[in-house]
Amino acid sequence: MQQMLQQAQKMQEQFASAQQELADAEVDGSSGGGLVTATVSGGGELKSLVIDPKVVDPEDPETLADLVVAAVRDANANAEKLAQQKMGPLAEGLGGLGGGGGLPGLPGM
Repeated sequence: MQQMLQQAQKMQEQFASAQQELADAEVDGSSGGGLVTATVSGGGELKSLVIDPKVVDPEDPETLADLVVAAVRDANANAEKLAQQKMGPLAEGLGGLGGGGGLPGLPGM
């Protein structure tokens, strides 16, 4: 029993470390062949947005808006992949400890 508790504590520490790494990570996404680039945190918070001046057309703001939305979605999808890479294996291990089938409050984990 003691060994199981130690293993659970070690996994909990690894999980907390992975959460911190994820929070500190920044992930890029782009659209329009790199004309718009968005950077988000591992948690999905938009940190920066870079727009190539070539894509700015006062006569067509809708295209720019679409490119911005696409770049942010791409960055968020990349952040989600990063979260799955960092947290997925740990969540599977923690979920198997009590037969609980995952972590409460974390969908899909």
